[in-house]
Amino acid sequence: MLGVITARSWLALNASSPWVNALYSTPSVALVPFLTLWLGIGDRPKVATIALFAVFPILLNTQQGVRQVEAHLLEVARSFCSSERRLWTDLLIPSALPYILVGVKLAIGRALVGMVVAEFLTSFSGGLGALIVQYQNTFRVDLMFVPLVVVAALGITMIGAVSWLERRLAPWAAKSA
Repeated sequence: MLGVITARSWLALNASSPWVNALYSTPSVALVPFLTLWLGIGDRPKVATIALFAVFPILLNTQQGVRQVEAHLLEVARSFCSSERRLWTDLLIPSALPYILVGVKLAIGRALVGMVVAEFLTSFSGGLGALIVQYQNTFRVDLMFVPLVVVAALGITMIGAVSWLERRLAPWAAKSA
């Protein structure tokens, strides 16, 4: 939603752009300790870390997708007096959907990295990242690969689900690829 708003509104884009650029260019790993300080110990800093890692590919791809909508289509929609809401639902979001779903696929990988990093830095027991650290500290390399394989399987499964969703929601994009 923020991606569509910032792509459609010059004011929203210019107001959010410095913040988005600053957060995107800052190493997300460096922000995890601050999130833990601000949000306390528990699941909240982990969820915030995952969101921080995942939000930018979706946001930037959504902006790009909305900007790539062909000008003559917007002109036709305006000539038929389409409301902004109808413009979003009938033209902008369907046209940008392939871009949005590519952003989701990219975000899945980054979110999994964020999950493991958050557990490296905030968990002392439980979680896949904590298991990796635990097995690394006890030199159990054989067991250390188990959480890595689980993370890889999660990534494959989630990206596969998004690919299936893309074939269902945007069949025209799958045929052109």
